Amino acid sequence: MPNTVDDYNRKRLRSSNITVVISIALVLFLLGLMGLILINAQKYSDYIKEQLVVNAYFDENYDSKDSANTAKIEQEAFNNIQKLPSVKRATYISREMAAEEAKKSMGIESDALFEENIFPSSVEVALRPEYVDPARINTAITQIKTVKGIMEVKNNSTLMVEVYNNLNRILKWILAFSLLFLVLAIVLINNSIRLKIFAKRFIIKTMQLVGAKRRFILIPFIKEAVVLGIVGAVLALLALFGAWYYFTQQIGQQFIQEDPQYLWLILGVFAVGIIITLLSTIFATWRFLRTSVDDLHYS
Repeated sequence: MPNTVDDYNRKRLRSSNITVVISIALVLFLLGLMGLILINAQKYSDYIKEQLVVNAYFDENYDSKDSANTAKIEQEAFNNIQKLPSVKRATYISREMAAEEAKKSMGIESDALFEENIFPSSVEVALRPEYVDPARINTAITQIKTVKGIMEVKNNSTLMVEVYNNLNRILKWILAFSLLFLVLAIVLINNSIRLKIFAKRFIIKTMQLVGAKRRFILIPFIKEAVVLGIVGAVLALLALFGAWYYFTQQIGQQFIQEDPQYLWLILGVFAVGIIITLLSTIFATWRFLRTSVDDLHYS
């Protein structure tokens, strides 16, 4: 008979642990999914901001007799623009390239309507994402204007501000949903752990009544909580990156890029899983340690 009871208790304990681990894994999976969405939304936002270019023009008064000196000045200016802290990348556009682009945009194939070198050479500048900001865009433009050889800088500031505001609005909503999922993760994992500890409240009180110290009672529960948190986080990450791999293969994108944000996401999932299970276990166990025997039936 004792063996049957022991087997039954072990099965209940195993079933309880599996239920808690699955609950933790599902919640952490959803939380990690929101993290992945937030990371890639930020990357896409930065990519769009880098497509908003600023055009820096050289002197329109071009003298073919002084082409060597002009080419030297423009090359030096181009190199200096590339070194600016606000510049992500720069592309030199010669007078010939500018003329070809103008003909394409107008749908003209003949050179008859254009005089030679009618368009000035320029540098197409893509700013760093942090400078595509209404508060910092003027700083970037001023830096470009100070470069020797640059006569004029043009940009569509209205478009930049509109894109910046729209992207920030989207990112704020995604961040808000991520924080909401974090709160839900804390609540759901805490409830799962409390139910698990509730089932052992009589064991906890019995150990205390026979003289076991609170620390001695807490330590096994704490060790078990850490293990459950780690196992739940591992399962969540396996499911998360498995689903992400399938998704990226379907759309033909790179699975994981070299970015420390992904490492922080993994560490964050582990931290949330371990910390929440650990704190929930301590609080729930401590509650029953302070509860009287009579109140256990009503807890």
